[in-house]
Amino acid sequence: MWNNNQSSLNDFILLGFSDRPWLETPLFVIFLVAYIFALFGNISIILVSHLDPQLDSPMYFFVSNLSLLDLCYTTSTVPQMLVNLRGPEKTISYGGCIAQLYIFLALGSTECILLAIMAFDRYAAICKPLHYPLIMNQKRCVHMATGTWISGFANSLVQSTLTVVTPRCGRRVMDHFFCEVPALLKLACTDTRVNEAELNVLGALLLLVPLTLIMGTYMFIARAVMKIRSAKSRWKAFNTCASHLLVVSLFYFPCSTMYVQPPSSYSRDRGKIMALFYGIVTPTLNPFIYTLRNKDVKASLQRALTKEFWVKPR
Repeated sequence: MWNNNQSSLNDFILLGFSDRPWLETPLFVIFLVAYIFALFGNISIILVSHLDPQLDSPMYFFVSNLSLLDLCYTTSTVPQMLVNLRGPEKTISYGGCIAQLYIFLALGSTECILLAIMAFDRYAAICKPLHYPLIMNQKRCVHMATGTWISGFANSLVQSTLTVVTPRCGRRVMDHFFCEVPALLKLACTDTRVNEAELNVLGALLLLVPLTLIMGTYMFIARAVMKIRSAKSRWKAFNTCASHLLVVSLFYFPCSTMYVQPPSSYSRDRGKIMALFYGIVTPTLNPFIYTLRNKDVKASLQRALTKEFWVKPR
């Protein structure tokens, strides 16, 4: 039982897996290792995408944006989770909770749109190769990326504000790892049907609409790839698309199960598992999916390591 002496009344209590204390140490180790890998992988992709001239293309421009998103995504939640897993008090300040809610939701919303733009980039490269430099010129790519970030943060401002102003009647114990819209709505002491309807509408716009566009885009891509005569070129096109589709699947499926249904319908542990998946697992795997399946990125990393550690004899 939690009492008021353990934390300020302005704090939120994040239970996490407090009811299973034997899980906390293994989870701490797993989250710490995953966070280190996420930092290393995403920072590496950002650096090589900007420093290697051979990766100066729209595709890697958007990949570096995705890596920056994932880097911030994990940093907004994992450090606090690690502190709570090892500390006696599972708390987060009111200001920290609101900031975490806004940033996490903004980055997630941005990633939804960014993944759709990355699908359009692959469509332009494969289906319109002659017009690709004109369609995806540098100025347009910057505008698309900027619009994506602005849209994501604007959506978060709306959803976060509606969530924060919902009366909680002193309730501050969340059965979750971090401050998220569904978890906060479950603390409400009033009718949340309006909030849930708003969450479902915006969730459908930011999840289902981009996902539908991605699937439609890949139908055109698949038809174009099948017309490529060279087996090598066909495999290269398929390989780059497969990496993106895998990232889309890892991100959209757990997010859709959380945000396109009423929060009141969530099971006790299902929400935690899904949140861990798209909050930690996906951002950690994304850079390795693109690195391990992409010869250009691997070659760039090798060149960077060679320049760093290989000293030519004089």
